Amino acid sequence: MSKVRVRFAPSPTGPLHIGGVRTALFNYLFARQQRGDMILRVEDTDQGRFVPGAEQYIIDSLTWVGIRFDEGTHVGGPCAPYRQSERKSMYRAYADQLLASGHAYYAFDTAEDLEEMREKLKAGGMAPQYDAVSRMSMKNSLTLSEDEVKKKIDAGEPYVIRIKLPRKEEVRFHDLIRGWVVVQTSAMDDKVLFKSDGMPTYHLANVVDDYAMKITHVIRGEEWLPSAPLHVMLYKFFGWEDVMPKFAHLPLILKPDGNGKLSKRDGDRLGFPVFPLEWKDPETGDVSSGYRERGYEPEAVVNMLALLGWHTSDNREIFNMDELIQLFTIEKISKNGAKFDPEKARWFNHQHLLHKDNRLIAESIMPSILSKGVQTNIDYLEKVVGLIKEKVSFKHEIADKCMFFFRNPESYDPQVIAKKWNAQVAAFLVKFADALPGMESASAEEIEQAMKAMAQEEGVNPGSLMQPLRVALSGEAGGPPLFDMLKLLGTASAAERIRAAVRHISKTA
Repeated sequence: MSKVRVRFAPSPTGPLHIGGVRTALFNYLFARQQRGDMILRVEDTDQGRFVPGAEQYIIDSLTWVGIRFDEGTHVGGPCAPYRQSERKSMYRAYADQLLASGHAYYAFDTAEDLEEMREKLKAGGMAPQYDAVSRMSMKNSLTLSEDEVKKKIDAGEPYVIRIKLPRKEEVRFHDLIRGWVVVQTSAMDDKVLFKSDGMPTYHLANVVDDYAMKITHVIRGEEWLPSAPLHVMLYKFFGWEDVMPKFAHLPLILKPDGNGKLSKRDGDRLGFPVFPLEWKDPETGDVSSGYRERGYEPEAVVNMLALLGWHTSDNREIFNMDELIQLFTIEKISKNGAKFDPEKARWFNHQHLLHKDNRLIAESIMPSILSKGVQTNIDYLEKVVGLIKEKVSFKHEIADKCMFFFRNPESYDPQVIAKKWNAQVAAFLVKFADALPGMESASAEEIEQAMKAMAQEEGVNPGSLMQPLRVALSGEAGGPPLFDMLKLLGTASAAERIRAAVRHISKTA
């Protein structure tokens, strides 16, 4: 068996949709699992839709999520160039080969001619397509004489080259996700293969490049499934059937309600990004948010995308890239579209944050902490992160939620004070504060047990003390484990905070 070679082949027409990232990811997982090659090929044959900066955005996005290419526009390789606009000179020879073999023809129809043809077909209740029937009433090298064709070409008259599909033939191919796909050529168009601007269309360039680059598997989105029969016919016409790649057409990523393909408008409407990185439109200046800028961990985005349409036998949910590579199989990809769940995306990020090294998180948020006028050190902040990250979805939220570890509270949760605070609680907390300095070497568990024992001696229900103690230490009703928080603050500092809280609340109550 030949070495597995896959390609991700985006068009630089704008920012890379998160669905495109998933397509690249599935190609990458398969290639690495099979010890094969991953290629980035930029399909920029449609120069009219080219957007400056889009290609670099695609590369940056895939680099951010951890996808590495063996060959491509930015890394080179034995099949260079990997940008189709730079391969322009080679495509014409293949179009000429199809002309010579009778599998393609010149077409000189104007836009008006094509519109008139479509209107006539629609009026007659027929499909408005350029096919084996309608082509015989059009201006092409099948209806014109050789002399007429030559005169038009010599005169510089614009033309395209179309594939010549048989009128009635069954096209069959096996899709690794969908099984056998069968289409009749009578339902297909004679698609344009070569345009009047001297550039090939996607169909010709795609097949020629996959052949030239020895691609063994084409893993792409479901939207390309209708094009696959045409590509199969091109492989047949070129005589490349023996090396035709295997196809796998991925299911769509659907809107959260399941009705239709996920779009940027859905993200704007519901408040979540659909692009991996922030994108600024070079023409309008409009800015679209990205997962990176929203604070998502790249590992979480990879994990989330992998489970949109793929699953393991045991329905496990948390994976790193290496684990995905080891377990990935195309057979486990669903045929059905996968609904995007913004809340699930946040959940994935929370899970990966829990698994992330506290030191690394502390280093990344230290500038934000220092910008708040706090003086601290990385060792202390690392311990703070270990307690706070359980309570957040994104690491940038830690800086806002951990300030009580660095500053005494300036206010106290009014609802807890109204419901839980009374003279007995205040008196007990003062007594507990007096005992705390003697517990400096005690563990968090030992401090908790000491407080509960003290409460029993005083005839106070320990459960009634927990929230008042938390509010006294942090000013907030919720937060990390109470006695772990107290231990990190230090017993002397905690005692000082408790006394300050009692004084403040006594004055304002």
